[in-house]
Amino acid sequence: MTVIEFLSQPWHWSISGLMIALVMFLLIYLGQRFGVSSSFQAMCSIGGAGSVIEYFNYDWRKHDWLLVFVFGAIIGGGIGAGLLTSPDPVQISQATVTDLEALGIQVPKSIEEGKGFIPHDLFSFGMLGTLKGFLLMVVGGFLVGFGTRYAGGCTSGHAITGLSNLQMPSLVAVIGFFIGGLLTTFILLPFILSL
Repeated sequence: MTVIEFLSQPWHWSISGLMIALVMFLLIYLGQRFGVSSSFQAMCSIGGAGSVIEYFNYDWRKHDWLLVFVFGAIIGGGIGAGLLTSPDPVQISQATVTDLEALGIQVPKSIEEGKGFIPHDLFSFGMLGTLKGFLLMVVGGFLVGFGTRYAGGCTSGHAITGLSNLQMPSLVAVIGFFIGGLLTTFILLPFILSL
């Protein structure tokens, strides 16, 4: 078995959990916190935004390791998409396929129809000019960015770092994330897709 074959095979979900736990133990031991949204603050600080907005005026070098992580994730994603991608469409459960098709979202069944993780009939440049696409991509993107700042961090920061540090604000944020996700899935998304 080659290295590519070994890395490309399906792995048990517990491997990810163990790796996340290992990283969290290391971060707690080193007195660091994890959250991808913090890297945006650091990038704005590097770009000179601190001279205009006080929020960005801080020593970003304390989080330089986080920037390396983010750029590594981007590079790793590119390598994964280029070298480790499956030639088959994404395999998702039949129950999910049924739910998506009930909402009018087509799931790729062959390479010709697509193989990515996002439905192209919702997320494409062609859909950006429609009300549905604008709401999902532009308004949704703004709300994610605004919510991240308003909640004091993103889902990974609160759910992984905050909860492992027993932070009460993170518990409140994670409960809010789940409530928001359920409301969006069962109420808001079907409404938007019906437009």
